[in-house]
Amino acid sequence: MDLKLMIYLVVGATFALYIGIAIWARAGSTGEFYVAGKGVNPIANGMATAADWMSAASFISMAGLIAFLGYSGSVYLMGWTGGYVLMALLLAPYLRKFGKFTVPQFVGDRFYSNGARIVAVICLLIISITYVIGQMRGVGIAFSRFLEVDILWGLIAGMSIVFVYAVLGGMKGITYTQIAQYVVLIFAYTVPAVFISIQLTGHFLPQTGLGATLSGDDSRYLLDALDGMMVDLGFAEYTTNASFSTLNMFLLTMALMIGTAGLPHVIIRFFTVPRVRDARKSAGWALIFIALLYTTAPAVGAMAMYNLVNTLYPGGVGNVSEAMVYDERPDWMRTWENTGLLVFEDKNEDGRIQYYNQNNPPAFVAENDLQGNELVRLDRDIMVLANPEIASLPNWVIALVAAGGIAAALSTAAGLLLAISSAISHDLLKGVFMPKISEKNELMAGRISMAAAILLAGYLGLNPPGFAAEVVALAFGLAASSLFPVLMLGIFYKRMNKEGAIAGMLTGLFTTLIYIFLYKGWFFIPGTAMLPDNASGWIMGISPQGFGTIGAILNVTVALIVCKLTAPPPKEIQALVESVRVPRADTA
Repeated sequence: MDLKLMIYLVVGATFALYIGIAIWARAGSTGEFYVAGKGVNPIANGMATAADWMSAASFISMAGLIAFLGYSGSVYLMGWTGGYVLMALLLAPYLRKFGKFTVPQFVGDRFYSNGARIVAVICLLIISITYVIGQMRGVGIAFSRFLEVDILWGLIAGMSIVFVYAVLGGMKGITYTQIAQYVVLIFAYTVPAVFISIQLTGHFLPQTGLGATLSGDDSRYLLDALDGMMVDLGFAEYTTNASFSTLNMFLLTMALMIGTAGLPHVIIRFFTVPRVRDARKSAGWALIFIALLYTTAPAVGAMAMYNLVNTLYPGGVGNVSEAMVYDERPDWMRTWENTGLLVFEDKNEDGRIQYYNQNNPPAFVAENDLQGNELVRLDRDIMVLANPEIASLPNWVIALVAAGGIAAALSTAAGLLLAISSAISHDLLKGVFMPKISEKNELMAGRISMAAAILLAGYLGLNPPGFAAEVVALAFGLAASSLFPVLMLGIFYKRMNKEGAIAGMLTGLFTTLIYIFLYKGWFFIPGTAMLPDNASGWIMGISPQGFGTIGAILNVTVALIVCKLTAPPPKEIQALVESVRVPRADTA
């Protein structure tokens, strides 16, 4: 069957499924809209949580980063999975026992202050909007590929689908849609990985194939061969490539870990289960479901890079006379060129495409009078989507990957939009400004705010401040520096008062946000960055993605100082903290 027709059929079938579920599970009350009526099974919630968390950054971008960063890409694996353990152990059960709908509601009630609630809403909105930029970019890339149009139209198509099922269904519809999306994305990620692993190494499991020898050549391991290829092209060895300093490795990993634990759109999922015990079970199941993808990602990244280089140099690396002939380039390259995410330029007009590190050109460059790397643009976010085409896999596998990439981006975008919606309608309108608003009007306000957030995220997704995973890392840094410290102190330190919480959140949020804006542009507007976004321009060598750890330290320090200088919280609040800290398994 024709590839385009196959993609339309597979992706169309998944859309019909998502929209059908949204209509079937349409929220009719605020309880169903915000927390799915608190009746979701732990296994189902674990699957939905995994889909909510494994965003376009995980499915589309992470393996692309690993493909280009090599060893250094492991920080994303360590940070994101380690953070989930922190969330499961330190936050999920305690927040579920508190029994509220949202993170700002917990902050407002725990710190007996509408001011603290409003600051938490501001933090949540900034985190979620930054995060959803990366998702909308992923949505746009996936749609632009399967529709074969510019990324702008791909983004508009994706925004329309998100609008239909997220605005209609609320948390109830989103939960069951995310379960379906998890099944789609995990099959879409693992099936081509299995095919390619068998193709290259003969191993069925990609995890073992990554460390295996190449098929037909027992003397060469896959990673050794990839190391040699990258060195021959002027790059660092794949397995030892240190793109970050030791300090940055630590700060970025820590920011991703505690940022994961402080993500409001994931935390809210633990409010949807019936009991505290179920919150713990949900976290355990989610970690299992997440591990299926995260243990596969390193193999996907390495194998994608190996196949890409062999496509560009079918006659062997450095053999310029047998480099890929541009007019004979495979169809997948022509398709991605239409999206603007893959760009070639034949600088020496020899009709072939040479790819190498022009900052550290290998010997064959001077020997052949080459004039620069001719693979002008290869967007890292296309590597996973293009991977099955690079490996010449069957059309149905390529279609499945297209559906999986869209599912990953849509699932997290929906969760983030719900967090934004609930913050505006439930925490600001209902909780602060209009406490007597009717349930019907509150639902309407939630849906309107969600629609507005889709438009804003779509606009920012056209000009993101980095690749999907890099943008998401910025959001994790903001969560690490603002919400995670106040949640931890609110649960485990009963002396923490409203003054300390507010001061800490504002300090962590704005120091991190300003640092990010200095390098990424003010409010992410292109051309407004004030400092060069590279190691030489970073203050003390700290990257914007890793600064969240510094922001968290500042948050806790300021909160503790202010707390000590002001009155302690009321006794009933301290008693509440004591009760929340001892969750019983049968607590509803």
